[in-house]
Amino acid sequence: MADKHRKAATAAKLHKDSMPCNKPKKTPGHPTKSHVVKACEGGEEKIIRFGQQGVSGSPKKEGESEAYRKRRESFKARHSKNIAKGKMSAAFWANRTKWMILSGIILPELLNTCLHAGTTLLQLV
Repeated sequence: MADKHRKAATAAKLHKDSMPCNKPKKTPGHPTKSHVVKACEGGEEKIIRFGQQGVSGSPKKEGESEAYRKRRESFKARHSKNIAKGKMSAAFWANRTKWMILSGIILPELLNTCLHAGTTLLQLV
């Protein structure tokens, strides 16, 4: 148990100044959270850890099973209010990093439109 706490203390030593804004990165050494991001919005900066370690998300894929579709929809329904809070919430980053395909295909403007309109990107695509 002491090793777990020591690992967490080491993983927690991030230098906020050296991290780029709004660029999530994996944290394989962290005992509980899979990603970290320095969220920046409106002149405010905040370190946010998110995602359960060892659990993958499930972005929409062609030919996916019904179970995976329901799993993704359940996550989005369960966390929709927190996702809508924007970049300063862990749910926003978990949704964006683990549950969406965002490798340059979806523009940030489209993402903001969806969040403000209360729709999901899956409804638009």
